[in-house]
Amino acid sequence: MADSKKNAIKYVLAIWLLILSPVLLFFTLIVLAACNVFGELPKVEELQNPKSNLASVVYSTDGAILGKFYKENRINVKYSELSPNLSNALIATEDARFMEHSGVDLKALFRSATGVLTGSSSSGGGSTITQQLAKMQFPRENLSKFQLVFRKIKEWIIATRLEKLYTKQEIMAMYLNKFDFLNLAVGIKSASQIYFNTTPDKLTVPQAAMLVGMAKNPSLFNPVRHAQRTQQRRNVVLGQMLKYRYLSQEKFDSLKTQPLNLVFRPESHNEGLATYFREYLRDNFLKDWCASHKKEDGSMYDIYRDGLKIYTTIDSRMQKYAEEAVSEHMSALQQVFDKECKTKKNAPFAWNVSKDEIHNIMQSAVHRSDRYKNLKAVGKTEEEIMKEFKTPVKMVVFSWRGEIDTLMSPYDSIRYYKSFLQSGFMAMQPQTGYIKAWVGGINHTHFQYDHVKIGKRQVGSTFKPFVYALAIQEGYSPCYRMPNVRTCITTETGEEWCPSNSAGDEKLEGKLITLKMALANSINYVSAALMKKFGPNAVVNLARRMGVTSPLEAVPALCLGVADISLYEMVGANSTFANKGTYVQPIFVTRIEDKNGKVLEELVPNTEEVFNEEKAYVMCELMKGVVQYGTGSRLRYRFKLMNPIAGKTGTTQNNSDGWFIGYTPDLAAGCWVGGEDRAVHFNTTDQGQGASMALPIWGKFFQKVYADKKLKVSTADFERPKKMTEIELDCSKYDDENSMQENASGKGDVFDMP
Repeated sequence: MADSKKNAIKYVLAIWLLILSPVLLFFTLIVLAACNVFGELPKVEELQNPKSNLASVVYSTDGAILGKFYKENRINVKYSELSPNLSNALIATEDARFMEHSGVDLKALFRSATGVLTGSSSSGGGSTITQQLAKMQFPRENLSKFQLVFRKIKEWIIATRLEKLYTKQEIMAMYLNKFDFLNLAVGIKSASQIYFNTTPDKLTVPQAAMLVGMAKNPSLFNPVRHAQRTQQRRNVVLGQMLKYRYLSQEKFDSLKTQPLNLVFRPESHNEGLATYFREYLRDNFLKDWCASHKKEDGSMYDIYRDGLKIYTTIDSRMQKYAEEAVSEHMSALQQVFDKECKTKKNAPFAWNVSKDEIHNIMQSAVHRSDRYKNLKAVGKTEEEIMKEFKTPVKMVVFSWRGEIDTLMSPYDSIRYYKSFLQSGFMAMQPQTGYIKAWVGGINHTHFQYDHVKIGKRQVGSTFKPFVYALAIQEGYSPCYRMPNVRTCITTETGEEWCPSNSAGDEKLEGKLITLKMALANSINYVSAALMKKFGPNAVVNLARRMGVTSPLEAVPALCLGVADISLYEMVGANSTFANKGTYVQPIFVTRIEDKNGKVLEELVPNTEEVFNEEKAYVMCELMKGVVQYGTGSRLRYRFKLMNPIAGKTGTTQNNSDGWFIGYTPDLAAGCWVGGEDRAVHFNTTDQGQGASMALPIWGKFFQKVYADKKLKVSTADFERPKKMTEIELDCSKYDDENSMQENASGKGDVFDMP
């Protein structure tokens, strides 16, 4: 009897041991996993400060996001920045008991396990929002079932630790910040912007439901590729919100019939505002900045991962107007140029460009291309490479009417792209040096060379104000009269340099004309006479003080603009006159912060007083004549800009480059237009002059700026110094009234190379 009792106890113990063994084993595994026996778990410090790739964000001065630089397009937001619709949809769909459990929902786990055993698919998943967040800490791997068990245990451990370290609201924000919504939308802020052009705090119920619905399987429920399927999934989320009383039946019935209403705006370095500016910022400024600044741990900053906040001087509204002005004018100008090209046997090259010159231009372009470099790198011969270049392939090419799918050889595509006229435009505040608009070209996808700061072209007559400024500095007045006669200068080599006036200026030759009239009509004789008086070295020294850093050869022809200078330098230099004689270096970044808002650097421009206030004011009066009755007068009669404007047009030899630099007391701007190659240009000065090619962009931009009253750009005159000596400014009694007619031809800008 005793033996039977003992045997019964043994059997009972064995049964209990059999029942409890899995439980004991399970808890033992959890303890061992928590002790890092099965691999390192994230440390507490890492959970408190999770490492993630954060996009660096570029902000305009008016608070708009111009663009981002990223490994992952992620910008973290706080829970307070989330719409309640998001949290409601997330809880209702993914974790109804989220506010009650401590990271692991045992009821949901039991229900899920029961469903697996019974084959029921309606039991739902067992992962909580916190567990899903924990799962994001691990890389995606192909694991065996045994490994998956240990991975799941680790997720539970991390989930419970997360619940101890963070509030429920913080966990929801972390989850939504971490989730990849596809289409380069990592995190809820990017997803809101890319799919609906809004912010997370403004998401409507159906918008929030769609984004939460994607969490089940973003590839399967990709709204761009699978709109109908995604809409059905969104309605499932809405149904869950109805079930848990976040929505009324009436509201649910109304919302479920709505379409997705996507406002899909994929982000790309080639799309959006200020593409050329952003690329220069990334590849030049930030590249150098990051290489010279270290984080607290001693490593260098990474613009693609560290979530820097870059505050720029660009005004998103002015940038938009500048891009519109460039697009409107250049598309129309291209039609005129294309019509002219139909009459050229060497199109798009000029009639006087030889076949050998064209061959050299084309070969140089081929050798600069990535296609050539890649073929050369794999060992292709020159003959094999040229054969590939001349074999037609499918490609997408640019046109002003939109991209064109076509069959074209790479060689022909190079010539095709050379037929497009290019442009650069920049606007800045003279007093602060802040660049407000930067347009480096006509289309960043197809033409990525920047014509604001990288590109340098011959400046023509826009250089003449530097020469005239020397005369003003020496006490000359705008009404000082000089004979408009041929002037010769002996160069250092002993040769005589005797520039000619342009065709159309004969009416003023042999007369005494004022400096104001001479500059307004861009008379070469007077510019040469001033250069002879002051000398090339003095002109170079003054240009240097006004911010011109490009190479300047101290030769007499410099007075007519033979130097290659960037638009950035020319606008900055002319702003000196508008800023009462003080040069302020143009800048485009004011502040850089880290991801937490700590200021890493504040930038201020370099300045130099070049003229006193009186001389600068006189220069403004002098240059106003260009717009009042000179080569820039079409700003008056065509664009109806009647406010005081000072400026200068410029046209180089063969009409290869057209310029206009103009400024008001509040805003200075400049524009260049020309072909990629100097051999691509208009046949006649009528269309090829700066007043025709470049000035209209300036005019259109200022029309738009003045129409936007929120920008508060003044139309007032330049401020006259309070203490002003007796300087003659009204030159009307000297200038022949018949000469003060509008000079729409602009031919005075053009010069012939000696």
